[in-house]
Amino acid sequence: FSVVFTQIKDMGEVAGKHVKAEKVSKINLVDLAGSERQSKTGATGDRLKEGANINKSLTTLGLVIHGLAEASKASAGKKTHIPYRDSTLTWILKENLGGNSKTFMISAISPANINYEETLSTLRYADRA
Repeated sequence: FSVVFTQIKDMGEVAGKHVKAEKVSKINLVDLAGSERQSKTGATGDRLKEGANINKSLTTLGLVIHGLAEASKASAGKKTHIPYRDSTLTWILKENLGGNSKTFMISAISPANINYEETLSTLRYADRA
């Protein structure tokens, strides 16, 4: 879901006109739970499809973040393709990933030995992002 904050500041009279300044901030919270490995969860049917779609979105998100990092390193004249349209997640988050925005990721991990591989995979993904 999205939370939008709007701050309006009355700047008073400027050149005979009443002026207001507006700042808008938007926060998108995305829960990607369900991206676990199918063999561990035993998911079938719709849950399996949902998990596969989440994993595809995570892969695309990684590619978008990589593309944005490459674009920031590239020379001014060089264009870099950013694959926002390759998943619904990256299309929704497009304005939050590039431009004048700050983006951060919170990763939930488990200290249990049984979840070691999943935790390691999550930490590697977050580190790349």
